[in-house]
Amino acid sequence: MSTVPVSSNTASPLAPEWLQVPADLNALHQPMWAGSVVRNAGGALTVGGVDVHALQEQFGTPLFVMDEADFRSRARAFKDSFDAAFADICGGVDVYYAGKSFLCTAVVKWVEEEGLRLDTASGGELAVAARAGIPGERVALHGNNKSDAEIHRALDMKLGRIVVDSLDELVRVGAIAQARGEQAKVMLRLTPGVHAHTHEFIATAHEDQKFGLSMAADTTAEAGVSAAEEAVAAAATHSGIELLGLHCHIGSQIFEPDGFALAAEKLLRFLAAMQDKYSITMPELDLGGGYGIAYTPVDTPRPAAEIATAMAAVVRSTCAELGIDAPRISIEPGRAIVGSTTFTLYEVGTLKTVRVDAPAGSGGDGGNNVTYPRRYVSVDGGMSDNARPVLYDADYSAVLASRTSGAAPQLSRVVGKHCESGDIVVRDVYLPGDVAAGDLLAVPGTGAYCWALSSNYNYLARPGVVAVRDGSARLIVRGETEEDLLNRDMGA
Repeated sequence: MSTVPVSSNTASPLAPEWLQVPADLNALHQPMWAGSVVRNAGGALTVGGVDVHALQEQFGTPLFVMDEADFRSRARAFKDSFDAAFADICGGVDVYYAGKSFLCTAVVKWVEEEGLRLDTASGGELAVAARAGIPGERVALHGNNKSDAEIHRALDMKLGRIVVDSLDELVRVGAIAQARGEQAKVMLRLTPGVHAHTHEFIATAHEDQKFGLSMAADTTAEAGVSAAEEAVAAAATHSGIELLGLHCHIGSQIFEPDGFALAAEKLLRFLAAMQDKYSITMPELDLGGGYGIAYTPVDTPRPAAEIATAMAAVVRSTCAELGIDAPRISIEPGRAIVGSTTFTLYEVGTLKTVRVDAPAGSGGDGGNNVTYPRRYVSVDGGMSDNARPVLYDADYSAVLASRTSGAAPQLSRVVGKHCESGDIVVRDVYLPGDVAAGDLLAVPGTGAYCWALSSNYNYLARPGVVAVRDGSARLIVRGETEEDLLNRDMGA
């Protein structure tokens, strides 16, 4: 059996097609990182002027490291770009930050200070909003199965909108508001049947999933109308409902604008038809979020201004064709604001290299049973702080953060410390061949859905979140301790 050396400057057939051997392992592919992340004279990563060694010493690892100024800049970019693009159409856009991506009281305050609103998806997220002090009229509540308590809390907080997902929920929201002598401000979430080019579990506008009211006509119903139209008719006449308008969200981590444009056109046509048929006015239309970010060097996210211009063109032309006044547009970016602001800092522990047979058809075996090396680099976190790879086969990248290296690149798999073979943080990445225990690795793009999905599997404490700005770092979410883990254990 012949073998290929552990360290090699040529691409391994074990690597996916998109993964190229980096020309410089010490370089940073900037779209994946916050704007202030650079290497200092000693070769270590710094963010907001703070060295990763100092962060580890003060806060430990694993650690979510967020660039506050970068978060604010991305939030402003969405607000300013969409306001400019839609100024002549509807006077600007209401930008709701999707709190489900990452939420804490500090982030809510940044969101409000930058002129954005807040989208929540549970009573717990509403509690964070209330603690942060954002006015209720600037908050929305989502969710396909809101409890009565969550509906009451939304009304208590006088939310600007409750996004209703089903006919059953519409009836419950209306009844609760009516019993309180109030009107609930409601948006109806529709499924426009637009296929988003993303993972099945984060595509949310097709028919066969739990979210939204179908726009497809129900041929089994007596009138043959869709669930969406039935909801419009019911909401328009319910004394407990103030129908604001329509909402859709076609999925997440989407790069191409075609799906957003098609969804906007379909909803505008439906809105116009419903306003004409039921002699009502629906003043608002929410086109959701789902804009992609760069997790790997081949990802090509769209700038906020480009997204805004493309969507505005569709809304402008469709409203002109239909002869209707444009509704007030709103959007819900989350990942596109917070995702790239943050990296996770890990310390390397155990390393091992295994030999793997060349894949069939790779041309690498040549009939000689050639094997290739795959190096496993274990870190002090894993699926408890980043569940996305095991949930969605999500790809990430990683760099050696504590120093630079001139060693040859080696195909590596960054794995966690949990008792699961699927506990993979970065499936395939080229790292320097001299990475060793005690080194620090940084995984970019972990601001969205990493801390939010974190767990205590194997009784690991969830990491803290540090905000860095102007040369100083502060905890905005304290990391858990073993005492925190044991506090809920009520004993025998």
